[in-house]
Amino acid sequence: MAHFSRKTSSNEQVVYTGTRFNLHRVELPGPDGKPQPREYIAHPGSVLILPMIDADHVVLIRNHRFTAKQELWELPAGTLEPPGEDPLKCAQREVVEETGYQAGRVSPLFSFHVCPGISDEIMHAFLAQDLTQVGQDLDASEEITPPVVEWKRAIEMIRSGEIRDGKTIAGLLYYDKFR
Repeated sequence: MAHFSRKTSSNEQVVYTGTRFNLHRVELPGPDGKPQPREYIAHPGSVLILPMIDADHVVLIRNHRFTAKQELWELPAGTLEPPGEDPLKCAQREVVEETGYQAGRVSPLFSFHVCPGISDEIMHAFLAQDLTQVGQDLDASEEITPPVVEWKRAIEMIRSGEIRDGKTIAGLLYYDKFR
């Protein structure tokens, strides 16, 4: 059962309750005034972390994604747990869990809609600096390795198609442009 709730309107119902998200169905007026059924994923929100070892090195993760049927290069990320959790606290927790590094400083970068065509999820991106290695604390279902990658190589990995994860591309390019 999903561990979060969302207030629904009278024309909206929860049609599936999951562990990380719920599926809602709502009827919206169409151009002709007739109700049009729509579905969306209700998500509690998430964080993305850019862990910088120094100005020239970033910690990426190799994450096995069953939905993609492959291991992907990513920046660490996680879901707000419980719903309403402070995104900063979530980022501090997730960077340790997935990379094995504790951050001395965590600063907000930007927030964005992950996939507004099907979900209400908002992801909050953070910069993690002053990293100290403390060891990973992975969930039982996670298969993650955290290699340190030279910054120029990470950007080239986007160009070559080695990095295909949208949130990772957004985080790396945002920081590359605006740091």
